[in-house]
Amino acid sequence: MQTTQYLYDYVRKGETRRPFFLTVSLTHPHDPYATTQSLWEQYENVDVPVPKIQIKQEDQDPHSKRILKCIDLWEKTIPNEAIIRARRAYFGNCTYVDKQIGKLLQTLKDCHLDKKTIIVFSGDHGDMIGERGLWYKMSWYENSARVPLIIHYPQHFEARRVKESVSTMDLFPTFLELAGSLLEPLLPVDGKSLYPALVGHGLKDEVIGEYMGEGSISPVIMIRRGRYKYTYSLVDSPQLFDLESDPQELENLADSSDPKIINVFAGFSKEVSEKWNMHALHEKVLQSQRQRRLCWIALKKGRFQPWDFEPKEKGSEK
Repeated sequence: MQTTQYLYDYVRKGETRRPFFLTVSLTHPHDPYATTQSLWEQYENVDVPVPKIQIKQEDQDPHSKRILKCIDLWEKTIPNEAIIRARRAYFGNCTYVDKQIGKLLQTLKDCHLDKKTIIVFSGDHGDMIGERGLWYKMSWYENSARVPLIIHYPQHFEARRVKESVSTMDLFPTFLELAGSLLEPLLPVDGKSLYPALVGHGLKDEVIGEYMGEGSISPVIMIRRGRYKYTYSLVDSPQLFDLESDPQELENLADSSDPKIINVFAGFSKEVSEKWNMHALHEKVLQSQRQRRLCWIALKKGRFQPWDFEPKEKGSEK
């Protein structure tokens, strides 16, 4: 509603208006897996697929075991009926997002902005929704780490599928180049502009990630390059998957005797040791947690005041 009103107000400004950058944030699809009655009924009698892969809890890798304990599912069994219900609601919320995007596109068209507005659709994480016996995000497995990314501007580039792996960290430099600006050379920025791929050129097929959130007891590094994905942390055995031959990530190649795989594994291991000081990063995270924990204890005394920035409306109490 606010987005629609913003666009209507924007076009009323006429020639005095400046270019706009509008972020429209939708929390769905997301846990908890609940949807509206109408969207739930839309998936009535639909054959909702069950997870392709189920892994027993005792056979999970150490990080996945910690996730299951973190989300209070350790030593618990979720019946198929509950899995299907959760997925049905998740699909309903995907449809909700589709409808909201449709309304936004129609508003752009009604305002005669559709032919000169760059539209980017993306997400910040995926969801395991029962695959491998896991739920939510918190891992580098494909269901959790992969997100949608669509960039639409047919007046400047044709529709195409980019085969290389990219990251949401690439969006900021991409936005700058699309707007005709350049990065400040002395400003350190993670990510690369995706503009070359939008106009038909290739990209380096590489994504590097760090995870230090729920379920982790030490930073987890991920390198996705070409067909291989490598994960490493100080506390767990490393993982190496060939996503072309093993898209379900079932065969950890870290202990492979194949000379080719041994070389690939050695290359990733060397890269991690050169790019990261894992022990220093571990201590830095612990220091940050201690500081935030101290703030949390202080905030709980007296009148609670969250540390998140909350802008005040005009005339409201400061």
